[in-house]
Amino acid sequence: MKLFKNQWSNIIIAVIILAMIIPGTRKPIQIFVNKLLAFSPSVTSEEERESLVDYKWVLEKNNKDRLEFVDLKNKVVLVNFWATWCPPCIAEMPSFELLYRDYKDKVEFLFVSSEDHETVRGFLNRKNYSFPAYRPLSEAPDPLNGNTLPTTFLINKDGAIVIKKIGAADWNSESLRKTIDKLLLE
Repeated sequence: MKLFKNQWSNIIIAVIILAMIIPGTRKPIQIFVNKLLAFSPSVTSEEERESLVDYKWVLEKNNKDRLEFVDLKNKVVLVNFWATWCPPCIAEMPSFELLYRDYKDKVEFLFVSSEDHETVRGFLNRKNYSFPAYRPLSEAPDPLNGNTLPTTFLINKDGAIVIKKIGAADWNSESLRKTIDKLLLE
């Protein structure tokens, strides 16, 4: 019994490694681990914030409606670059859904994926997500760079990037909600 207690951490590591090797279990484990490690994103200090200079960006909504990013100027905007095949992206989606339900009439949410609309729509429907998905029709303006998935930006009404988060996060945290509430009052 004493031997088992001393080897507990080794056994856990061995089980995780085996689960990652066994076909069909890798993606669910990656999603689970990402959910465990997802914390609330940090706010960038005002001195270090980058700002949007250019709002030239055209997106296409899942229903084929076009969106001109310039129409979102002077609004609080959350932009998330993601993909249906990306485990960290999938891990943070439930927290985005909860945030979207409460803020959809106050914040502009742009979930941007380069995948075709049918793939994205099928994923969102299977998971019962209600947030809108977009596909870029032109290149995102600097400094919005979604080359690493997931990457999320929270932009204030003046176009300053208040949060830039690469990787999964808990987007339904109390601290993030306070940050958004503050931005909405500015």
